[in-house]
Amino acid sequence: MSGSIEFLPAILSGVVLTIQLTLCGTLLALVTAFAVGFARLTNLSWLRLAARLFMEFFRGTSMVVQLFWAYFVLPLFGVSLTPFEAGVLVLGLNSGAYMSEIVRGGMLALPLEQFEACIALNFGRWHRLKYVLLPQALPLMVPPFSNSAIEILKSTSVVSLISLSEITFRAQTVRAQTGDSIVPFITILIVYLSLAVLMSRIMRLIERHLRPTSSVRT
Repeated sequence: MSGSIEFLPAILSGVVLTIQLTLCGTLLALVTAFAVGFARLTNLSWLRLAARLFMEFFRGTSMVVQLFWAYFVLPLFGVSLTPFEAGVLVLGLNSGAYMSEIVRGGMLALPLEQFEACIALNFGRWHRLKYVLLPQALPLMVPPFSNSAIEILKSTSVVSLISLSEITFRAQTVRAQTGDSIVPFITILIVYLSLAVLMSRIMRLIERHLRPTSSVRT
């Protein structure tokens, strides 16, 4: 165990890469979620079908298989990705497919009167979203988005399968070198928990900022 402790800096050096994967994956997931979610609400049947097929594909297949396809199979078609790019792509698209339902559900949860009022005021689609619909829907989306972001954080460990040196990969390397499983895996357990708590706190601040303040408590 003492030998493993000497390797703690090597394990912790993977934290930065884990955070980068989480941030980039979450950003791509949000873009994907809104694109697919809005596509499923459009009046264009072909676009709704394409969005539905995208969602079912990424929700219905394993993230590990998707990762292997992105890193090992796409180069056969002329698309070569680094381990980091493949990891971000799969984390973002896979999670975005799930999060698109959050977007769709958040928009459908708005009262029908809000949509009718926008039409009555002759608002264009962009103005409806920007000034009326999204400000009301976003507070409903933030809590499930928070859960999804934490899931992305935990899913970054999957990228170790393609030899990306994030914290899980480094912990496995130390375990192989020292034969000790306790210190490496307790370390990454604490790191993942700490990062998840931090993300949860940040998302709560965002939710509090977006929450309407005009309601009167009785």
